[in-house]
Amino acid sequence: MFSGLRHKIRNIFLAGLLVILPISITFFLLQFLFTSVDNIFAPLIFKLFKIRIPGLGLTLTLLLIFLTGLFTTNIIGKKLVAVGETLLGKIPLVRKIYIAAKQVIEAIALPEKKAFSQVVLIEFPRKGVYSLGFVTGSSAQEIQAVTEASLMNVFVPTTPNPTSGFLMMVPKEDLTPLSLSVEDGVKLIVSGGIISPPNLLKAKGPKSL
Repeated sequence: MFSGLRHKIRNIFLAGLLVILPISITFFLLQFLFTSVDNIFAPLIFKLFKIRIPGLGLTLTLLLIFLTGLFTTNIIGKKLVAVGETLLGKIPLVRKIYIAAKQVIEAIALPEKKAFSQVVLIEFPRKGVYSLGFVTGSSAQEIQAVTEASLMNVFVPTTPNPTSGFLMMVPKEDLTPLSLSVEDGVKLIVSGGIISPPNLLKAKGPKSL
């Protein structure tokens, strides 16, 4: 009994940590960058040109982020990022959080990688009740071989933490494709349905898989 309770508390704690930690780290890192850049360059520019530029720290921080992205897209930058990811991969808790956060960010911000290819409606967890899911591809041949149905891999995320959820292998005919982008689908899940994308209010016809 106590073992089960302890396991449940641990899972709840980790789920909360997966949501809060990436957001907190991003917020404090951006705040640190903004403050540091502003404290360094604002006095320097004032000393040289006798002017104060509103929003200088924010502008330079955004420029720094852009240049960092530019650097990491070339060969040398990619190699350095790979080394950094390898080092992070050796830290147990950090590895799980980093990988989960990276996968979600890539699914939202880098649609060309197609981590999620289609937003669908699936009858789950029981008949008459529906959940939002993301198609990640066709099921493996080994699985297709033991069933007559054409199965699709569908990831059904939890709310408000979309980094956890259920992998389901569903017959293609049991999926209802939605005219909804992956980004809007994630927003809908994270917000618990509070944020409804505009196209949910429009009577669009179903898409095909």
